[in-house]
Amino acid sequence: MKQFFITGTGTEVGKTWTSRVLLAAAAAKGLRTIALKPLAAGCESTQAGLRNDDAVLLQRAITETLSYPQINPVALELAIAPHIAAEQAGVKLSVAELVGNCQQSLQHPHDFALVEGAGGWRVPLNGQETLADLAIALQFPVILVVGMGLGCLNHTLLSAEAIQRDGLTLAGWVANSPGPPMAFLEQNIATLESRLPIPYLGHLPFLPNEPPESLAFHLNLDLLLVL
Repeated sequence: MKQFFITGTGTEVGKTWTSRVLLAAAAAKGLRTIALKPLAAGCESTQAGLRNDDAVLLQRAITETLSYPQINPVALELAIAPHIAAEQAGVKLSVAELVGNCQQSLQHPHDFALVEGAGGWRVPLNGQETLADLAIALQFPVILVVGMGLGCLNHTLLSAEAIQRDGLTLAGWVANSPGPPMAFLEQNIATLESRLPIPYLGHLPFLPNEPPESLAFHLNLDLLLVL
């Protein structure tokens, strides 16, 4: 059974897109997959309750059947920093609650699981805790999604340093192009490869109209499965 925590160098860098491609690659190998989005800020009101687009996409991407609340138990309406969105909604966030929610959903039989964070590594949950504390509590290896754009070198190296200082294993990193390719893309990837002592899983090009299944070959899932 393989379980990973997905984080990014910031928001809108492609965590969910990367998760969907990884899930597709795992399913192609015959693995039973599940994915969780324990906390989501930026949800729409529906007849079934608050729903987050990323969590809905994860629900569609997995092979196993999980209810929406099992995937995204804490849904906040405002698309702002989670701790502020929670304050506005009169909700108190805590690592203990998020861990409990994850542990319940992870009891569902599976071979490959992803737990996707929100924003970057140090996103606050309350006055003391951050989403990094959730990853630390779960003790899952971390996959770092890098949004390939101006500033990505600094953001990536700082994020990797923080994750490792928190005592977690960096399972690998993915270069994702959330828009048209940045200038000198390959040189930036090469720079990160030379400075990150962790597996490079591959580059996801900007192909917004392609299904994730068609991009699964861009990522080397085997580097994760051997951990």
